[in-house]
Amino acid sequence: SQSESEGVESERVESDQSESERVESERVRASRVRASQNESERVRANQNESEFAKIRISVSKPIIPFRETVVRPPKVDMVNEDLGKQQKVAVIHQLKEEAPQGRSSSTLQVDPGGLVTLTTPNRQATVSIRAVPLPQEVTGLLERSSELIRTLELINMSLREGRTLDLSIRTLEDIAGLKVQLETLLQGRKWKNAVDRIWAFGPRRYGPNILLNSIKDYSRPSVWQCLAWRDRTDPGAASDFDNSVISGFQLAALAGPMCEEPLMGVCFSVDRWDILPTKEDSKSQQASADGSEDGTAGPERRTDPSDCYGPVSGQLIAAVKEACRQAFQAQPQRLMAAMYTCEIIATADVLGRVYGVLGKREGRVLHEEMKEGTDMFIIKAVLPVAESFGFADEIRKRTSGLASPQLVFSHWEVISSDPFWVPTTEEEYLHFGEKADSENQALKYMNAVRRRKGLYVEEKIVEHAEKQRTLGKNK
Repeated sequence: SQSESEGVESERVESDQSESERVESERVRASRVRASQNESERVRANQNESEFAKIRISVSKPIIPFRETVVRPPKVDMVNEDLGKQQKVAVIHQLKEEAPQGRSSSTLQVDPGGLVTLTTPNRQATVSIRAVPLPQEVTGLLERSSELIRTLELINMSLREGRTLDLSIRTLEDIAGLKVQLETLLQGRKWKNAVDRIWAFGPRRYGPNILLNSIKDYSRPSVWQCLAWRDRTDPGAASDFDNSVISGFQLAALAGPMCEEPLMGVCFSVDRWDILPTKEDSKSQQASADGSEDGTAGPERRTDPSDCYGPVSGQLIAAVKEACRQAFQAQPQRLMAAMYTCEIIATADVLGRVYGVLGKREGRVLHEEMKEGTDMFIIKAVLPVAESFGFADEIRKRTSGLASPQLVFSHWEVISSDPFWVPTTEEEYLHFGEKADSENQALKYMNAVRRRKGLYVEEKIVEHAEKQRTLGKNK
């Protein structure tokens, strides 16, 4: 047991090192995006002057990371009108209309509460899932504790394999502390016993998303089983496909439905899971019973040729993934952008120009203060990474070199605008126009990512095809 404990500790050290490297790489990725932009601009400026073997260089746009999340349903619309249930009903109708081709409408059901029920193609398994936004504090805690969650997953994997472990006191204290913090933050009637019902974390089994077990009469080993061995219970017959549900959740959390970006701050609650015994299971059980009565072994298990949809485990993975995506779309969807903390040192003469550049690039000023003994002001603001390209050059040009910015990656922030919003009421048409002329920041980012990934982008190339433009010469 001592060697196994040392092995787990070494695995934890290695995982901590790799995870710290991943977190550090994500923190500096935004800074490297800016460095690569400067390098690419330098290359493009010198490609006609330098040798480069007379080869013309084609530079693609930088890849900017985003996250997808859901929020609570808003109570008022863009012009402060009461929404009621009209938006939720419209989303449900849209989901039914946009159901994947080849899927029967009877296999996908969405109720007004956002609960999505999906049945596998062979109709042997049915799963019901709803998506709920996690509190912001819980999302931040899960993001900061990714190394510890990964260690917890390694421990659970060892326990599932039947290995006895002697865990260090420090590891158990850290895991217990994480559980206590989650119980403190997840308060309220809808989060009752939610920490003990956590099924898995995702994506990659240690991300800031949660899969909850809300199924009645279904008990499975808890993710906190290393803290209390006496709580281990018989998982039951349905646990044969337990990993299929987890795999479907991991796939859904890794690539969301908006623009195939990872999810963040989303809780998927599995409210129902019904699975019927397969034909080959019943045949094998009957054959084994007959063989035991005759004193001979039963025949080998054969694949049912009538089941053309593949194994049940694979169908369940696809069904859970699709149910999670549909449950995500049944809630108000939002895009999360990576944000820079921008510190600008400028004189009093150019403060207005600095604010103008920040406002043009969707920046937000946090506070400003005057440096003692000088006429310089220190401005602290936040700026989306997607709007930071060319920011330093523009602000220096607009201020004649009297302002110098410094950008450091800070956090992820939810973009308040709905990327799927269109004007519907008379007041919205009067305020925004028929085409919603005001630019939708989230829609712009989402379409840019979808174009880069080769996904479908809904846009009108020709709006009035029956009109013809006639150019005549002035005589």
